[in-house]
Amino acid sequence: MGIKTINILPEKGEGICIIRSHGESDDVFKQVQKKGFELVDLTCFDVKKVQNKAIELVQDGYFVIILGKKEHPEVKAICANAQMHAKNASDVYVAQSVEALKAIEDIIKSVKKVGIVLQTTQTKEYLFEVINYLSSICKILKVENTICPSTSLRQNEAKKLAQESELMVVVGSKKSANTTHLAEILKKITKTIHIEHQDELENYKKEINSVQNIGVTAGASTPDTIINEVINKLNTI
Repeated sequence: MGIKTINILPEKGEGICIIRSHGESDDVFKQVQKKGFELVDLTCFDVKKVQNKAIELVQDGYFVIILGKKEHPEVKAICANAQMHAKNASDVYVAQSVEALKAIEDIIKSVKKVGIVLQTTQTKEYLFEVINYLSSICKILKVENTICPSTSLRQNEAKKLAQESELMVVVGSKKSANTTHLAEILKKITKTIHIEHQDELENYKKEINSVQNIGVTAGASTPDTIINEVINKLNTI
């Protein structure tokens, strides 16, 4: 359809430039328009909410901790937007684990107020783990639960299915945060495999034939056609 992805803006832009669901910083928005593109912002509503919450927290004097994967585009955009409104860029920190927070424990103890926002595809389990750790060392702790509601619903439904299944098949991109988190959660409940398309099932014939009950779930952006192909392939195996 003539759509292409760009990671670096050209000197001169023509036509429409779409900001994808992960969002971008205000600076990128300005650059897109400056280059001559017609800007279309398709940032997910829930992602915008995280950005706005992070901005509110830094403006209110909080040391902001973003719970998520540092290199993920959504997290990069949240961080960039918060840092633009912070007194110092160091007032915003990204943590992928409690261990990452322990590495800056002295900083956390030295600040008066700590605020938390989450990458939309993070898990409640990680949030609770962080709260449990921070509540004992923070003077003031404010938590904004910015996990996407549909992500939480998908995770909860998948957990129920996993409890009834001997094997779970998670379908979706291995670069997708919400899909990989889904697989991580289910692995703690039952045997789980994460695939992107039906052909990969050939590598798991032994596991598939050794069980009676198989559950199938998928990431938010996995097309129904791909899911149905996987189910049909499972039936043939």
